[in-house]
Amino acid sequence: MRFGVPLGLVHPAAWKDVAVAADELGYESVWLPEHLVFATDLSLAAYPSSSRPAIKPSTPLYDAPAYLCFLAGVTSRVRLGTAVQLLALRHPFVSARAFATLDAVSSGRAICGVGAGWYRGEWDAAGVPFASRGARLDEAIEVVRRLWSEPLVAHSGAFYAFPEVAFEPKPVQSRLPILAGGESGAALRRAARLCDGWISMPHTLETITPQVRRLEALGGAASITAHAYELSAPDEVASWAALGVDRLIVRPWTRTRDAVTALTTFAADHNLSPDPSA
Repeated sequence: MRFGVPLGLVHPAAWKDVAVAADELGYESVWLPEHLVFATDLSLAAYPSSSRPAIKPSTPLYDAPAYLCFLAGVTSRVRLGTAVQLLALRHPFVSARAFATLDAVSSGRAICGVGAGWYRGEWDAAGVPFASRGARLDEAIEVVRRLWSEPLVAHSGAFYAFPEVAFEPKPVQSRLPILAGGESGAALRRAARLCDGWISMPHTLETITPQVRRLEALGGAASITAHAYELSAPDEVASWAALGVDRLIVRPWTRTRDAVTALTTFAADHNLSPDPSA
């Protein structure tokens, strides 16, 4: 099992220290969420299945690929992912360039987790139609894939059209992985058919099982990254693995100030090592 660390669940002031600790302790990856902007109108900020606003407009926002480029410079082996990037909220040129740059400066450690998003306020503020975000995302994935792999690319689609262009440099990885986030039928189909895997919302072992079964019914995903609420004991990892999960994003702390200590204890309990041959 590979273990990831959710940097979005600690204070941004601690991101560097937590990422460096994860790198040194043998965690496989660190992950940043992203939003482009928060509107002050909270009427559109209720998270699905909830009636309460899920955002605070005063929350500081950082460009996730840009910040991960900084973390690439202070780490040497840990992978650097987004959970998740709103790929379709920008032109594919912008997103493709950001992740290709991250992959280059990290020597091939980028993971592009993407999602259609739930928060209508930022789509309205950016002037991008919220209703078509899923279809727009699917086309954006197609475009960035081509930009990353083909010498010359021209495209004419429902949402994006451009004449033949060159895009260099290509990512270091021969196939920079794209993971689909979200748990709607459309999101799970995206994970099964367009992407290199699925990345879940936070779950327990019990609550993620139905989602994995739905994904299997659609053909399955090449990989499953699960965001675990908590692990009650090291031997619980085997149950996640038996379900098909090959990466667990874990948060063994409750307060930011305890994050590095908790990661150290967790690494010891689960026999993590920064040496892949260990």
